[in-house]
Amino acid sequence: METAKTPRVGAAVRRRRRALDLTLAEVGRRSGLSSPFLSQIENDRARPSMVSLQRIADALGTTAVQLLAASDETRTVDVVRAGDDSGLDREGRVRPVVRGRHQLHALEFVGRHEADREFRHRYDELMYVADGAVEVEADGRLHRLERGDSLLLSGGVRHRWRTTDPGSRVLVVAIGEHLELLGT
Repeated sequence: METAKTPRVGAAVRRRRRALDLTLAEVGRRSGLSSPFLSQIENDRARPSMVSLQRIADALGTTAVQLLAASDETRTVDVVRAGDDSGLDREGRVRPVVRGRHQLHALEFVGRHEADREFRHRYDELMYVADGAVEVEADGRLHRLERGDSLLLSGGVRHRWRTTDPGSRVLVVAIGEHLELLGT
């Protein structure tokens, strides 16, 4: 029987912070989070929300998806069951559907998602609306997506998105930002 582990993002945060030669205080200042809270995260005594994890990722010049991927062991075959909530953020709104450090990343967003930040990825990204509705602003145009619709964003396209239906389920699939490390 498979057992799922809760992702432990602390070691990935610590490795990234140390690689950048930053102190907890510097990451705290950049992220707006306290040093004691960051210490608890790094020591896996606290589990950050997806919002806090993204603030940490921004402070470390990476993404929350990359930190999550770096925190989990890579598996050659991995089944993520529909009821597996071990990877959910504290609000229960974001669930990884691909675990580990792979070329492909996929997250399922459930419920409300606000367009409070802009994204721009090096590689392509696909968004699929499983339920509900979404508005995506990309390259200065607004795209309305409903159940069953998908949107491909080529690498380098600035975009932001939000759900317009509280019952939305959105799958976001992207090529990992770490690929340049694999090819060298």
